[in-house]
Amino acid sequence: MTLDELRRYAVARSLFPPTDLVAAIRMLGYVQADPIRAPARAQDLILRHRVRDYRVDDLERHYPNLPLIEDTIYNYGFFHRDTRALLHPRKLSVHATEFMQSHATLRRNVLRYVAANPAAHPREIESAVGDGARVNGWGGSSSAATMMLECLHKQGKLHVCRRDAGIKVYSLVNVDHDATRHTSAARADRLIRLVVNLYAPMAVKSLLPIIRGMGRYRPGADFIRRFERLIRSGELRREIIDGIAYVWPTDESIPNEIDDSVRFLAPFDPVVWDRTRFEHLWGWAYRFEAYTPPPKRKLGYYALPLLWREHIIGWANVNAKSAKLDVQLGFANKQKLRGHTVRFNSCLESETESFRQFLLAPARPDPSKPLASRP
Repeated sequence: MTLDELRRYAVARSLFPPTDLVAAIRMLGYVQADPIRAPARAQDLILRHRVRDYRVDDLERHYPNLPLIEDTIYNYGFFHRDTRALLHPRKLSVHATEFMQSHATLRRNVLRYVAANPAAHPREIESAVGDGARVNGWGGSSSAATMMLECLHKQGKLHVCRRDAGIKVYSLVNVDHDATRHTSAARADRLIRLVVNLYAPMAVKSLLPIIRGMGRYRPGADFIRRFERLIRSGELRREIIDGIAYVWPTDESIPNEIDDSVRFLAPFDPVVWDRTRFEHLWGWAYRFEAYTPPPKRKLGYYALPLLWREHIIGWANVNAKSAKLDVQLGFANKQKLRGHTVRFNSCLESETESFRQFLLAPARPDPSKPLASRP
């Protein structure tokens, strides 16, 4: 595969034709979540390119009625509930294990309260069975009840049934994990496939830390050995391009060309996420600078990578002001526009209007017409 083919393949396979919300998440396998709204959260920015007529907060708005869950795989995000069986049983952190062991009574009380209430808000649980504040895993202070909810969520006893103003509301998990449990090897294979499917063609350098981390978090299988086995079996293909090893599903075709389009991508979009691949394919280093002190920022607080055809040529900082958008562009590879400026400007205008609709258009008024079919 040539570098141009790799670039086209990376963009085309991830930015598939828009579909409904559940189908899009099934095709991706997983959508990373992030709470920052600048101008929208990562999960919404990722889904707007892949879901028809998507509006900001549609995922949160429709989530309670869809077969989706939010949880941690290698970081936090959303995925289809069929994936839940791959996550349990799983080993909790030392801090979470010790907390649950030393607060056995609180654990029983929280489970009893959630079992008696179909949707339990942390404030309600704290009021009913609270046990004061404790030091959390980050060294700060959190409600003991909230910490227990998070531990039970990670353990698979609870799941997030909805959010109220961004706060997780929990309910009891009724799935019998023993009935749906996979062997350790099968779990490892499916989790590896999930990550490769999401980010392919993925630099092996970026993939291996994820695989090692999942192996420690979900014991019972040697994830690295399972990864090598998938390559030997021919299911995954590994190839070295310009000295960088990549891996992708074997039976996929490479497009001959990419349609003219401009897209504002999320900092955590699958096209962008693999920074090793990003620098190799597009020849410059994108940096997420929301946590960088303002004087040291070069791109902006929440710069959105700017995709033109199969080239990421710079970034956009987008701010919503009433019914208008303020879009400021920066360029790292403007020569890719040579001879295409008029067409680029037309596509940029279309993407800006699409983004304005995504942010500012009214939410779907008819609840009988959801974004995705019921399970």
